Amino acid sequence: MTDSKYPAPPFAAELKPVLEAVLQAFNSSLHIEDVPALRSGSFTPGLEELVKGRPIEHFERTVPGPQGAPDVLISVFRRTDHATPGPAFFFTHVGGLIFGDRFVGVAPFVDYVEQLDAVVVTAEYRLSPENVAPAHVEDAYAALRWTAEHADELGFDPSKLIAAGMSAGGGLAAAVALKARDDSEGPALAGQLLIYPMLDDRNDTVSSHQIDGIGVWDRTSNFTGWNAALGERRGTDAVSTYESPSRATDLSDLPPAYIETGSADVVRDESVAYASNIWAAGGSADLHVWAGGFHLYTLVSTDSVIGAASLDTRLSWVRRTLGL
Repeated sequence: MTDSKYPAPPFAAELKPVLEAVLQAFNSSLHIEDVPALRSGSFTPGLEELVKGRPIEHFERTVPGPQGAPDVLISVFRRTDHATPGPAFFFTHVGGLIFGDRFVGVAPFVDYVEQLDAVVVTAEYRLSPENVAPAHVEDAYAALRWTAEHADELGFDPSKLIAAGMSAGGGLAAAVALKARDDSEGPALAGQLLIYPMLDDRNDTVSSHQIDGIGVWDRTSNFTGWNAALGERRGTDAVSTYESPSRATDLSDLPPAYIETGSADVVRDESVAYASNIWAAGGSADLHVWAGGFHLYTLVSTDSVIGAASLDTRLSWVRRTLGL
């Protein structure tokens, strides 16, 4: 139940039928025992649907993982007539750190392959609870470094590489941006695109109390994901800034950020706080909180007015940031 002290903001009227349809197959409150069912489901277009009938090629690479850990599988998307090195997006997928694969949520970025002649790389990072943090961060960063180091082979301009992700993947995109900044040999990212990002393991904001038992990915689900990844460390001082980017006290010298969420999203307030802290450190951040938007709304309602506006605004930022 939503905390009566913090009544939840309304869902956008045009999104309510979509939300009702989603909740026929996806509970607002997810528990660890739901993981097998989550992993057996298909929530967004798979590989065949992503490329069917489009001038887009897909190929896979297995790249070196973190030291002492398994290699990381990545997928690469680019135009079949791709010739001129241009922008690239390194994507980390949706799934609350506990489910999903490299194709979940990547569809809007595959659109950039056609729209911008971009190269898109998406990584298969290890999931919790089988693999606890920082496994997912280390996998993502190893794959990002490999991607940047192989820009010529993949066909993109290394000065136009953006780290991007949604939900858990949005938090991972923020994490690898922090690691790249702190690593003397890390890639110089052109931007970080954080869409309804899971940034704060403490799960104690106003929005985390408002979105409880309603919407998609509520307070209980958020606890489920973070507890699976961090175990008893969740909420303690033993959590690193890479595992939970909201813990970072220094957000200076980061690449420009685009942060997008909805007003009816459990991660709303941590997203707002992250943008504010980037500004406080003298950095660049575009923050967009779409009234009535719930977690993942742009994935399940691209044809809605709010969904289309969100995608257009996101693309505008990409063009401005990369000078396209």
